[in-house]
Amino acid sequence: MLKIQKMDFLVSLYILCLALSELMGGKTFHILDIGNFSLNASPAIFIIPVLFSINDIITEVFGKERAQSVVRSGFFMVLFLLIFSVIATALPPSGRFLETENAYDTIFGTSARVATASLIAFTTSEFLDIYIFYRIRKKLGEQALWFRNNLSNFIAQFVDSFVFIFLAFYAFEKSLANNWVFLISLILPYWFLRCFMSIIETPFVYMGVKWLKDAK
Repeated sequence: MLKIQKMDFLVSLYILCLALSELMGGKTFHILDIGNFSLNASPAIFIIPVLFSINDIITEVFGKERAQSVVRSGFFMVLFLLIFSVIATALPPSGRFLETENAYDTIFGTSARVATASLIAFTTSEFLDIYIFYRIRKKLGEQALWFRNNLSNFIAQFVDSFVFIFLAFYAFEKSLANNWVFLISLILPYWFLRCFMSIIETPFVYMGVKWLKDAK
């Protein structure tokens, strides 16, 4: 009765991580101070590397096309989530929930710009991760999984960070120089944190590949 196909579990985990990053990624928490610079991160820092790792695990075991299908499914799930968020926050509250309506809208409401930036960044970076991982695998074969996993993650996560932050926070009323200083100050620390998390999760990629191969 409790038997679950391993691939079904992995895809479900992928969709869960997507939903968590969208719903709970809007908060930031303090990590440390470097001089006058305060380093903060979103809780999504713990989730995003998992998404890229799952991509690499599926690509390694079942190939590029299967991983791309999972990403496409994830794209539509995020799109449906954002659309439903707009509908849910637009519905008038009943009398019992009048006092909590503002909190509900604050938590689940999202701007069209941020939502669009999130979708574009997610789609671009996820497909890029699969492509880079697959191309390196064609060159190296099954060896150096740690290298393929981390290199593809580093590049794809930089693209994800850059595209999202640029599209979501570029201020058109400010100068190009002013924007770049601000955006880079957000992109680089966030990217370094993601790379660090990717390195930490490397053993789990090996475990995931072995675990999923046993299901074939």
